[in-house]
Amino acid sequence: MKKIKFFAVTLLASTLLSAPYMVPFGSFTAPVVQAEEVKADLPNVKILATGGTIAGSAASNTDTTGYKAGALAVDILINAVPEMKAMANITGEQIANTGSPNINNKILLQLGKRVNELLASDDVDGIVITHGTDTLEETAYFLNLVVKSDKPVVVVGAMRPATAISADGPFNLYNAVKIASSKDAKGKGVIMALNDRIGSARYVTKTNTTMTDTFQSAEQGYLGAIAGGKLYFYNEMTRKHTKDTVFDISKIEQLPQVDILYGHQNDGRYLYDAAVAAGAKGIVIAGSGNGSLSENAFTAAKDAMKKGVTVVRSSRVGGGIVTPSSYYGPDLIAADSLNPQKARILLMLALTQTNDPKKIQEYFHQY
Repeated sequence: MKKIKFFAVTLLASTLLSAPYMVPFGSFTAPVVQAEEVKADLPNVKILATGGTIAGSAASNTDTTGYKAGALAVDILINAVPEMKAMANITGEQIANTGSPNINNKILLQLGKRVNELLASDDVDGIVITHGTDTLEETAYFLNLVVKSDKPVVVVGAMRPATAISADGPFNLYNAVKIASSKDAKGKGVIMALNDRIGSARYVTKTNTTMTDTFQSAEQGYLGAIAGGKLYFYNEMTRKHTKDTVFDISKIEQLPQVDILYGHQNDGRYLYDAAVAAGAKGIVIAGSGNGSLSENAFTAAKDAMKKGVTVVRSSRVGGGIVTPSSYYGPDLIAADSLNPQKARILLMLALTQTNDPKKIQEYFHQY
C-alpha cells in the first residue's frame, strides 16, 4: 500500500506543472505545513524547501533529465514520505521554489537568517533543507559558516525528479529527517545527506552530472553512513564551523560580489578587467594544478589587487590542497582544500569582516 500511495503522489506531482506552485519565487505565498499531531516524545524537525530536482516533475516517469525543477511545494514532499512522522514532529516552510543555479546571495541570506531564527527556539530540534544538487554544496557550506547553533542542520537533494521511477528523493529526505532527529548529529556542522552517506558540508562535492552517487568526499572521507535504518558516525570535523566561526549575518543585507575565473591555456586578462569593472570585491581563480596562473593571469591578478580586489588561488583539478606560494606572494591567498565554488563562499563572508589578506588567509586555513 505504501508504494501505491507514493505512486499516486508522483502521478499527482506530474499534473502540477500549471499549478500555483510553479509561479516564480517572490510572487507566490509560501506554504507553511503544520504538524498534524504534536507528540511530546518526538523531536521537532522543520523542513525548509528551496526547490530543486527533489521537488521536480516531468511529463514521463522515465525522464530523469528533462524535468522542471522546483515544481512541487513542501507539503507534497512531506506527504510523499509519511514514514518520517514516526521519527519527528514535522513542519514545513517554503523559502524558495527554483532550480539551484538560481539560488543567489539574497536567498542565501534569507535562508541563513531563517535557520538561525528557528534554531534559537526551543521548539525546533533540527532543520532539513531541500535543495537542488547543482549548487547544494555551496549553500551547505555557506550555512556551515553562518549557522549559530550546534543543533543538526541537514541539506538534502535528489538526482531524479519526484515523478521518476525509483526516485531517490523520498529516501534521501527520510534519511535527512533521521539525521536531524538524532542527538548524535549535534555539533558536527552542517551535514549533506544523499545516497545513504552522511557528509560534511566542508568536504563533500558533486562529481557527476547525472548519477545518483554523484556526491563524494574523496580525500577527507564522510562523517558516516546510514545502514539498516541506523546512523553510523565514524569521523569528526576538525575545521571550525557553525557557532565557532566569526561570521554573523544577522545584520548583513548584501554580500560582496565575488567572481570565479577559470584558468586555461591562452587565457587573457580581459575577464579580470571585466570583473573589476563590474564591481567585484573578490576574485577566485580556478587555476591549473596547485593553483597555477599564466603570466597574463598573474599580471591581471596583481593589477586587480592594486585596485583593492582580494584574489584567491584555487584549483580546477577537483582535489588536493592549494598551498601558499612565495612566487605569487602572501597577498595572493591560497584556497587550501576548498574548491573554487566553496572558496567563493568563504571569501564573500571573509570580506564582511576584513580586507587584510593575511587575516583572510587564516580563515582559509581555519574553516
